[in-house]
Amino acid sequence: MAESLRAGVIGAGVFGGYHAGQYARLPGVVLSAVLDVHPERAARLALPLGGRAFREIEPFLEAVDVVTVATPATVHADHALAALSAGKPVYVEKPIAVSVTEAETVRAAAAARGLVVACGHQERVTFRAMGLLDIPEQPVLLEALRHGPASERSRDVSAVLDLMIHDLDLALTLTTAEPVTAEGEGRIGASGAWDEARAEVTFEAGFTARFDVSRIAEARRRAMRIVFPSGEIEIDFLGRALRNTTPYALNRDYAETPAAKDPLRVSVESFLAAVRGEAPRPVVTAEEAIRALDLALAVEQALEEAG
Repeated sequence: MAESLRAGVIGAGVFGGYHAGQYARLPGVVLSAVLDVHPERAARLALPLGGRAFREIEPFLEAVDVVTVATPATVHADHALAALSAGKPVYVEKPIAVSVTEAETVRAAAAARGLVVACGHQERVTFRAMGLLDIPEQPVLLEALRHGPASERSRDVSAVLDLMIHDLDLALTLTTAEPVTAEGEGRIGASGAWDEARAEVTFEAGFTARFDVSRIAEARRRAMRIVFPSGEIEIDFLGRALRNTTPYALNRDYAETPAAKDPLRVSVESFLAAVRGEAPRPVVTAEEAIRALDLALAVEQALEEAG
């Protein structure tokens, strides 16, 4: 593979723009190409950053060494599989797919070719910057609140796959226990999907996690409370306040760390390092992304059953 990796981005929307910017700034990689069904959007993103715009996937894949998939979630798997079939490692924005079957197909295609697949659950980077992932105890309770006003982003999936999946992934990261049951209730909005959802997931060993998300709220709110046997941690993400009564030291100034200021950079860097063989894995692997997706779909099923 070339000394400077040629990166390509599929999808010229907001997240595609974020990834294109990272590839244009990071050392050892160049933004080579942007693919979008709207060639004018691809050109607006690619040309100022030194890349080329494409409308067809075959010539796009010939122009790149690694690929970010930042298209609507419903076609994540299609684009990831096309890139993997062409021998290109892939970074897929979350969710990795919209069904476990699709996601497993992506994972298997990568494994068969020895290619790296990373997924964009970037908030793990912030948790690590806090020191939260280094706590040796298992949590007994987690409560996560994530509300935001309406936007046009990710309208092809529910608020569970759009928002809650972040906190589901974090819950799975904090415990070695397996989820056992999921219950939920919510509200379907004008999008025809669940725009608000509340869920309770019980895990083995007595761990309970509660999630509350809305993408039609009047104001942004984001907070988390995690109870351990030795104490509890409360995080106000918007106010950047952290209360810790456990005996374990956390970084109260985590928000000022380079990782927390730009978690996408850390996530993309880890993907590129794994591709080059300089790191054993990206921040989030395909297997981990599938676990988060599987739990998110279980929550959606619970919402459907609750009516």
